[in-house]
Amino acid sequence: MVFPSQHPASHLTARFILHCWSKRSFSSFSSHLRSRPISIWGLLSDFNSLPIRPHFAGPKISTRIFTPNRPFSNSIGSLAAMTSDYKLKDLASLADLKDGEKREVSIEGLEEAKLLFVKLDGQVHALTARCTHYGAPLVKGVLTPDGRITCPWHGACFNVTTGDIEDAPAPNALEKFDVFEKDSAVYVKADAEALKRNGRQPINQCSIVGDDRIVIIGGGSGTFGAVEALREQGFKGKITIISREPNPPLDRTKLSKALIPDASKLLLRPAQWYASVGIDLVSDNATAVDFDKKTVSTDSGKSFPYTKLILATGGVPRRLPMPGIKDLGNVFVLRFVTDVQEILNAVGDKNKNIVIIGSSFIGMEVGNALSKENKVTIIGMESAPLERVMGAKVGKIFQRLLEKQGVNFHMSASVEKASPSEKDPSKVGAVHLKDGTVLPADLVILGVGVSPATEFLKSNEAVTLEQDGSLKTDESFAVNGLKDVYAIGDIATYPYHGPGAGQGDRTHVRIEHWDVAQNAGRSVGFTLAHALASPPKEVRPKAFIPIFWSALGQQLRYCGNTMNGWDDVILTGDPDNFKFAAFYTLGDTVVASASMNMDPLNSKCAELMRRGNMPTKKELEKGLDILSLDLPSAIRM
Repeated sequence: MVFPSQHPASHLTARFILHCWSKRSFSSFSSHLRSRPISIWGLLSDFNSLPIRPHFAGPKISTRIFTPNRPFSNSIGSLAAMTSDYKLKDLASLADLKDGEKREVSIEGLEEAKLLFVKLDGQVHALTARCTHYGAPLVKGVLTPDGRITCPWHGACFNVTTGDIEDAPAPNALEKFDVFEKDSAVYVKADAEALKRNGRQPINQCSIVGDDRIVIIGGGSGTFGAVEALREQGFKGKITIISREPNPPLDRTKLSKALIPDASKLLLRPAQWYASVGIDLVSDNATAVDFDKKTVSTDSGKSFPYTKLILATGGVPRRLPMPGIKDLGNVFVLRFVTDVQEILNAVGDKNKNIVIIGSSFIGMEVGNALSKENKVTIIGMESAPLERVMGAKVGKIFQRLLEKQGVNFHMSASVEKASPSEKDPSKVGAVHLKDGTVLPADLVILGVGVSPATEFLKSNEAVTLEQDGSLKTDESFAVNGLKDVYAIGDIATYPYHGPGAGQGDRTHVRIEHWDVAQNAGRSVGFTLAHALASPPKEVRPKAFIPIFWSALGQQLRYCGNTMNGWDDVILTGDPDNFKFAAFYTLGDTVVASASMNMDPLNSKCAELMRRGNMPTKKELEKGLDILSLDLPSAIRM
């Protein structure tokens, strides 16, 4: 029994020739054949990865543009030499797999390589075994009846039929492998490097075609999601990223969680990748947009025309106006790699007195990262860290966790001022609280939130900013009142579709989560690629549940949203030992969940919320186990 490959070469060759014939370009195809040996992968690259759609076994979940998932040489002989049959160690027969089962399987002769086998609707799929984000074992993830598998850690989601990315923050799709039975054993056909590699290689070539120009202002997670989706979906127009940062998009979450000062270790893709797929990286600051002429102006005096504009400028860290805090040295915010570098330079030989103002996620993460070799004190205005978001009961769990790491807390406290150091009066020396407490400080880090980075739009008469400085959008993230303009990430206030959002005129929310920005970017990229196709196609934006995570000595997972408020928290598990789940309820509706050391509970909750099947407060109070629930096929968001 042989299961069809994701992209059988024979099918592709025939369909590629038909495509060239239909486009009256067979002469160029014939010329190519005369010039060198045939390679279907080389041909696809030379013809700009034409949108050839493969046949898939099993249920069709989403339609994707085909792109080669690994590099091949320019001959069919070489292609054949690169693939071999590999016998599996832990699976004697495909019949051993039950429908709906997922199993991690080892490969004989490749001890470091493993595959994930999934059986769904009678079809067997062999895929990369680890999430391409941070390497979580997908066998411990959440599988849905319609063929989505969600990482147990951070919510990255993949299509098991194709391996394609369904939800962020995965940077790469999963590799998909041929699987067959022979001599009472199960084999996969693949090359060794693909089996060892964690996921499919990204698109690595695209020549610019046509006059469409997409300009993206901002260089963060949302931008990365947008350009990935645009190229995945076959958009071949010009893309320009204008960012004040000198580096391409990077994993900003690691700045506060790990204080990594080297941008090269954080990049989601190297700079050369953007060049190879026809994306221009412009390190400049956008100063104005002419929405009538469709141009973006920058500090350097340049002007960039656009067909479609994506605003993804992120947030600006808030500063405090108190004496000393606003004007002394060694008072830092954290947003960019340069901020981390400055903080670490100030820490120097360690054993420093570090005061963090703000018990936000940024403040707590930085405090945790610096506490091992320094004396860290966190000041918060609430009675417990993160009380506004997580509630005092859960916030105190995080406080105890960081106190075990040596962090000191001053809660329900207000800062009056900072005073200069006796050794160097230009730098901070102490932080003074309004109750008279004086905290020695070699450096101060502010974690008091961010504001939407829309200052450059405030004087623009065409723009209506919300009270908080954000831009209101529709479900496709198109900015209200502006043509061909989209907003994503920290600056976007968009319609929410999760539990507690209401019906009809849905609640609009602004969510400052890295994962949300990337999913919004992927949504806009998907929409624009189809809108600019020939012929254009209107697609429905894909709703998603907000997910975030935090490093607080233990890993916190969170999904959902409480912008409409919550009136109770159901706490289960063993909070004293930092193994718990918290369910945030509004009336009888669970609007959000948080967990620690309970994976994959939050991934399961996110899928239940997405499908409109999250249990009620009453059901949870009766002891219902979320992980024991089956997932329905229908999506009700």
